[in-house]
Amino acid sequence: MKIIIQRCKQANVKIDEQCVGQIDKGYVLLVGVAQEDTLEDIDYAVKKITNMRLFSDDNGKMNIALQDIGGSILSISQFTLLADTKKGNRPSFTKAAAPQKAKEFYDIFNTKLREQGLVVETGQFGADMQVALVNDGPVSIILDTKDNKRPL
Repeated sequence: MKIIIQRCKQANVKIDEQCVGQIDKGYVLLVGVAQEDTLEDIDYAVKKITNMRLFSDDNGKMNIALQDIGGSILSISQFTLLADTKKGNRPSFTKAAAPQKAKEFYDIFNTKLREQGLVVETGQFGADMQVALVNDGPVSIILDTKDNKRPL
């Protein structure tokens, strides 16, 4: 899985001009599921996101987790994070999971975040969405679950 974590002051997602999800202070997550991803990837991502300290303490250091500030998550599915741009000018998306697997993993991912006590708003899987946010900082972190896999 590849996930872009963006710290925000507020964010929303619209489909056909209708707001389907919005949050105040928290994270916007752009979530891409790869073909080779397993349930272990979901667990790793949830643990990292839940415990990541991206909010500033009194000394201005990023030292406070999302739950500690009462923040929320706006989670958006985004297969384009798996784009392969090595050849030519048109990206290839062959590394992205098939839609059925990607939707299943995306839903499990959001459920597991909620099980950690987080408020999670979402867009609609596969829809044409317009995402708006006020990036705080800006702070944007790339989480790639393959970084958790160590060669034998």
